[in-house]
Amino acid sequence: MLRVTKLTDYATVVLTVLAAEPERVLSAPELAERAGLETPTVSKVLKPLAQAGLVEGFRGANGGYRLARGSGEIQLIEIVEAMEGPLGMTECSVHDGNCGIQDQCDIRAGWRHINDVVIAALRDVTLAQMLAPPVPSSPPPARRIDLRLANT
Repeated sequence: MLRVTKLTDYATVVLTVLAAEPERVLSAPELAERAGLETPTVSKVLKPLAQAGLVEGFRGANGGYRLARGSGEIQLIEIVEAMEGPLGMTECSVHDGNCGIQDQCDIRAGWRHINDVVIAALRDVTLAQMLAPPVPSSPPPARRIDLRLANT
């Protein structure tokens, strides 16, 4: 199963909390409370997010964190790569030479294409879009059911 790690999921939640009030500086404990996470977990995700330039930290009595850019400018791929490193569906999607069958592999190009498609999809979604309420699904079209009763 392909999925992001829990820390990447938590990082996205923390960033959406910050995006909800972009001008406000929130401490790690405040972020934890609003996100429904433990403070050590929030502190753990803030470090790589700051290193990637997604959040900026402020020291002092009123210190804390806020988004470094607008939520519409932060792409989901940036969050994933901040937390997990370069996205790679397979080892050869990211690094050459780490596979014993690389020279005779016929599917390497296919995996690289899939990798590129996933990256493009994550690049097309912004943090602001993650905040948007879900679009309600349309009810299925009404179907007419003909009932025929047998004559008794």
